[in-house]
Amino acid sequence: MNDLPRGRLKVYLGAAPGVGKTYRMLDEARRRAARGTDVVVGFAECHGRPRTAAMLDGLEIVPRVRCARRGAEVEEMDLAAVLKRRPQVVVVDALAHTNVPGGGRHAKRRHDVEELLAVGIDVITAVDIRHLESLKDVVEKITGVPQHETVPDDVVRRAQQIELVDIPPEGLRRRMAHGNIYAPEKIDAALAHYFRPGNLSALRQLALLWVADRVDEALQSYRAEHGIGGVWETRERVVVALTGGPEGDTLIRRAARIADRSAGGDLLAVHVARSDGLAAGVSHASLARQRRLVEDLGGSYHSLVGDDVATALVEFARAENATQLVLGSSRRGRLERFLTGLGTGERVVALSGDIDVHQVTHERAGRGALLPSWRRTLSRARLIAGPVAGLVLPVLLTVVLAQLRGTFNLTSEALLFLLAVVGVACIGGVVSAVIASVTASLLLNYWFIPPVGQFTLCDPNALLALGVFALVAATVAGVVDRSLRLSRRAARATAEAETMSSLAGSIVRGGQTIPALLERTRETFGVASAELVDRPPDAADAATVVPAGTGRFLVLRGGALSSSERRVLAAFAAHVGSAVERARLAEAAAEVEPVRAADRMRTALLRAVGHDLRTPLAAGWAAVTSLRSRDVEFSAEDRDELLSTADESMAKLNRLVENLLDLSRLEAGVLRLNLRPTPLEEVLPAALADTPEVEVGDVEEVPAVLADPPLLERVLANLAGNAARHTPRGARVLVTASVLAGRVELRVVDRGPGLPEDGRERLFEPFQRLGDTDNTTGLGLGLALARGLTEAMGGTLTPEDTPGGGLTMVVSLRLSEPTGRGGVAKRTGAGLL
Repeated sequence: MNDLPRGRLKVYLGAAPGVGKTYRMLDEARRRAARGTDVVVGFAECHGRPRTAAMLDGLEIVPRVRCARRGAEVEEMDLAAVLKRRPQVVVVDALAHTNVPGGGRHAKRRHDVEELLAVGIDVITAVDIRHLESLKDVVEKITGVPQHETVPDDVVRRAQQIELVDIPPEGLRRRMAHGNIYAPEKIDAALAHYFRPGNLSALRQLALLWVADRVDEALQSYRAEHGIGGVWETRERVVVALTGGPEGDTLIRRAARIADRSAGGDLLAVHVARSDGLAAGVSHASLARQRRLVEDLGGSYHSLVGDDVATALVEFARAENATQLVLGSSRRGRLERFLTGLGTGERVVALSGDIDVHQVTHERAGRGALLPSWRRTLSRARLIAGPVAGLVLPVLLTVVLAQLRGTFNLTSEALLFLLAVVGVACIGGVVSAVIASVTASLLLNYWFIPPVGQFTLCDPNALLALGVFALVAATVAGVVDRSLRLSRRAARATAEAETMSSLAGSIVRGGQTIPALLERTRETFGVASAELVDRPPDAADAATVVPAGTGRFLVLRGGALSSSERRVLAAFAAHVGSAVERARLAEAAAEVEPVRAADRMRTALLRAVGHDLRTPLAAGWAAVTSLRSRDVEFSAEDRDELLSTADESMAKLNRLVENLLDLSRLEAGVLRLNLRPTPLEEVLPAALADTPEVEVGDVEEVPAVLADPPLLERVLANLAGNAARHTPRGARVLVTASVLAGRVELRVVDRGPGLPEDGRERLFEPFQRLGDTDNTTGLGLGLALARGLTEAMGGTLTPEDTPGGGLTMVVSLRLSEPTGRGGVAKRTGAGLL
């Protein structure tokens, strides 16, 4: 078996069910069979779709194996029969499917496919984008439906061919409405939930991007396999080089504009750090800010380490198949360029080959490099102890060696003096090392080099020894100084990173962020106080002041800060300013929200009063006026009917006035909402009592909602009455309920003329009709009040198209208790998928 060539895998990938994956698989199988290929169908799920089932005609189908599951009989692919049949190509649908326990030798269908490929059988399969493991959580957030069957991305990625089966969301919804995907009883719920236009557009984008990435991976692999180093301009990729200097913002924006002018262009920012960490002019705060800017502009940030910046940049650009490289003009002046030769920009141009290089001028161009400020790397004690040791240690060594004269030869004595010089260099740096080398060489020359007791500085050997001592001392001191500088820089960078990380953590945790940030600032910089003021203190006040947003200043007292500490302080101030602005906006929003809620309620009430009061008042008035008329003699039946009309009108008027009084108290804050768990079966009978033309789905299994029962009853009564007025004679209004993403959606469905999308918001304005010409089209009776009450209970009221014609009003309310994993409740109730 191991000697057999491995079979080839082809995957049809779709954004959603119903796009035509199975149809396309079977169509390819038919075409291959017509060309003489031995093709069989191992498993194809047609879902009762006649056009898909018709594609099986003429194809050999391997009988399925029947298995028992939960008291029912299900069918699975008979892997053993397919292996025994040994075709050239086999069609296996639903790659992510989980096999019924005991139905085969593998738990997952993808394992069946793997065994078929291992014996040299080509496989044609299909999978939805929702079943890819890496996108499982994303799809669940978009649709609210958890995915229990997934397949690792690598299984699909290893396929020799991946073909995207694509259809626009509008076309897929039409296919669904025409009954080409699901059974008629499931169409409404499917269109209202999973097959929403927004969901389908998002899933389509996921599928397109995933396939595009796979195409890009295949291209990169092909280039690597064939050793193609040149740039293939299949997709614009713009690389911008960042040095950590202030010109980086200008370069990023220029590169972003270049990428934007190319449809689908990618922006990549890269910073090349010297491996020794000694690059001049690098501001880590600037790099952090520029990284955020790159990400805000939709690009990606990369960091490299290398001593040859030009070579590293070009190699990175080639590895990413970049087409353009953006650099800043050199900061070196003319004299520096003349003395040091080609700079990074010139060398990048020389190495770039077929990559376009843009050198962008900026305010620092030609003004010289930003040199790092001088910093003392040694402590004050070591600066004092070094020269003293440079004088004292050679003298002490001379005294000891003089007492042991004859024990050591001249070579050993010279090495001991050299060791003393190295020790002094480690203690005090370059200056101390030079003092020690001069002292040691003179003492060695006078006391130990013949003739003893005389200086022989004219001797070439003596001069050589003095030079070696000085060179060794300077070299060791330089290494010590450099290592100390690197160590301090690394420690400083670590401290800054930890500080900024802690700052970011305090921002994310929220709460009393401004006092916490000020206290954190005071502790971090070791000052006596840190405060936020509206105006900077007087110049005579010895305080450190940095801006913290518009019109605010961060003031530190009780300590002096170095330039590097001021750089970190600027980042702290920026975060403090952001926290202040966020707190101000939150406070303003908190103040405005009650006003907005009251305004919504007031508007809803005023809009509803005009019609809802007029109708029963007019009917009652007409009945009473007729009864009082002396010009007409009414029969007993007519009199009873008029009295009944008057009584009914007055009862409606009384209920309306009571509701209006309650809602007025609610608006004024006197009557509070009584939000409590409310089962739908508790409010629906009373809400629909005056609307007999209503068919109610099974709502007993739908969880209770968080609502005020009388207000919810009022909302449903208005919606049902409105729907009944616009439903044709002989048709019934349908009321269903379902659970989606932690909320209950109540749907009141009519089969009337419907509304265009641009006229739906006008429903919630009083006395609005399509064209304002008659009473036979979408009159928004009571809908203003219904929306106001729904929003007061924390819900939403939105209109949607009814599949097949009509309008559906969707009331979305919170569940009384979240259910299901991640706050997503299990779908139950009438009309659900």
